[in-house]
Amino acid sequence: MGTTAARFLQDLDPGRRPDLPATTAGTLRLDMRGEGCTDHWYLTVADQHVRVTRSADDADLLVRADRAVFDQLATGQLHLAEALLRNELTVRGDMALLMLLRRIFPGPAGARHPRALGRAALAEHEGSR
Repeated sequence: MGTTAARFLQDLDPGRRPDLPATTAGTLRLDMRGEGCTDHWYLTVADQHVRVTRSADDADLLVRADRAVFDQLATGQLHLAEALLRNELTVRGDMALLMLLRRIFPGPAGARHPRALGRAALAEHEGSR
């Protein structure tokens, strides 16, 4: 069985995440619907750290979707923007925080950052001189 969003969030490393902007902070609540109930996950982002708790408190950004959609996000099978455009999830609040959530969930398996590809191409080009 693949990773579920709940397992992903439980195991999320609370350490520093350099991929998150240092100046962005806020709270996000993820409402995962399924099997007749809704699970609430509360993320607090500050100083490039993400703290995860279970709470239905108000947050700066509220994201709602079926549990299956969050599971696909947690495995990298679905991109956050794709789910939003397909109306598979709803968002209310500070949209800048949605971009943070995109960085918290993993990308597709085998994906590489464009800068890493550029640096590798540059190194290869300089090595061929």
